[in-house]
Amino acid sequence: MNDRESVAIVVPTFNGAKEVSRLLDAIAAQEGRFRPSVIAIDSGSADGTVSILQSRGVRVLPVGAGRFNHGVARNCALESVATPFAVLMVQDAVPVGPHWLEALVTPLLEDASLAGTWARQLPHEEASLITRYYHSRWIGSATAPRIAGPLTSAAFEGLPPAERHAVCAFDNVCSCIRMSVWREHPFPAAPFGEDIEWASIVLRAGHRLAFVPDAVVQHSHERPVSYELRRTRLAHARLHRLFGLSTVPSTAALARSVAVTVLLHFRLAAQEPGSRRGRAIARALGLAVAWPLGQYLGARDSRAGRIPDSVEGV
Repeated sequence: MNDRESVAIVVPTFNGAKEVSRLLDAIAAQEGRFRPSVIAIDSGSADGTVSILQSRGVRVLPVGAGRFNHGVARNCALESVATPFAVLMVQDAVPVGPHWLEALVTPLLEDASLAGTWARQLPHEEASLITRYYHSRWIGSATAPRIAGPLTSAAFEGLPPAERHAVCAFDNVCSCIRMSVWREHPFPAAPFGEDIEWASIVLRAGHRLAFVPDAVVQHSHERPVSYELRRTRLAHARLHRLFGLSTVPSTAALARSVAVTVLLHFRLAAQEPGSRRGRAIARALGLAVAWPLGQYLGARDSRAGRIPDSVEGV
């Protein structure tokens, strides 16, 4: 089909040689009215990622190695986009099925009030039982479509912190934005959580956002405990600053949360196949401490004004 409408797909990459081919294969397999064109923002990959991208016809924009800012990098790539809509992805997300792109973009054509859409996420086939458990309870794994906004600033401030966070749910693991809205409201220069902060801005500017469960990607991680602690701490510092959210507000709450989570994680990890059960239990118990501790420390960092402008490795 030569009359397919072009849609830009922006993907930050870094040492993703083992992952980007799966993503590019799934993008190339898309059918329907939209023709994808991929732009990669590479942060100094040294494992052949850039060569793989270029061999597949991907336009690569180098941003240099070092401290990475999610909002700034995406804005730099979006400045070169000429299509009415742009899809934002990550290198280790894999679209499911040949109509993922059409499902993600079509609502924006049909409803001019929408500033963006975002996709449902499922864990990868090899995901652990702990990963599957938390995925199943996350708002981004739901099967029902949902539209948020618009919100006045007064209405937003009147919501409890948890509801502020929920109404601004939006995830650049796989999203699609209206470029005319982005030009008025680019992503904030955020080291983390640029997507939910952008959501809070555009909702209060009179736009709406749609969760589109018919657009599905596989995306999950089995990261080291130390990484999860750093990431959770940063995420909850941002959540506290943006929404006033403090999920583990005190040392007493931290102790209770760790105790409950240890039992849950042990029960889940003990159900893993025998060949990986021992390692799964060790990681599960580490996460049972890291996740609540990261939530507690993150909100404490925010209250003390300790939120970095950029981070490395998260």
